[in-house]
Amino acid sequence: MSVEKRVIKKYPNRRLYDTATSSYITLGDVKQLVLDQVDLQVLDAKTQEDITRSVLLQIILEEENGGAPMFSYEVLTQFIRFYGQAMQGMMGPFLEKNLQMFEQLQQKIREQARVLYGDNAMFNTNLWSEFMKFQGPAMQNMMSNYLEQSTGMYLEMQNRMQEQAKQMFSGFGFPSYGDKDKP
Repeated sequence: MSVEKRVIKKYPNRRLYDTATSSYITLGDVKQLVLDQVDLQVLDAKTQEDITRSVLLQIILEEENGGAPMFSYEVLTQFIRFYGQAMQGMMGPFLEKNLQMFEQLQQKIREQARVLYGDNAMFNTNLWSEFMKFQGPAMQNMMSNYLEQSTGMYLEMQNRMQEQAKQMFSGFGFPSYGDKDKP
């Protein structure tokens, strides 16, 4: 059973129209739909082109300009440098997997907070900071596990690429890589 995506139409005047509620919405509303984990698609009302990614990037840009950026100069320049490189196609899936692992780490922290403080604990920024201070060793352990998984995933991706390269070039009659018995 497939769930249909919520369709948002973007008109030439830059207004966004939510077809599910038959009303105009803001970029902030689209952000809230994402936070609420609503599966959505943004279409150009005139051409019917899927512009979801550009609208999501626009939300990220607004967040980055909002005072507490997530991406440093170094991260952004690395992203730019990956475009056009041989590894570009591997970067998206690698980042996706890392974000999934990070989300799992976040969920473990939330569960730990719920165990310590109960279901009704309301965390503001100060309380969360205090909670995190007392979680030092546990956090270090979880982050260490996360980094270990990430490294393992990178090595697996690298091995897969080497195997694909070997298969791809095997028909060209090159000497086999790593065969010490062959001249």
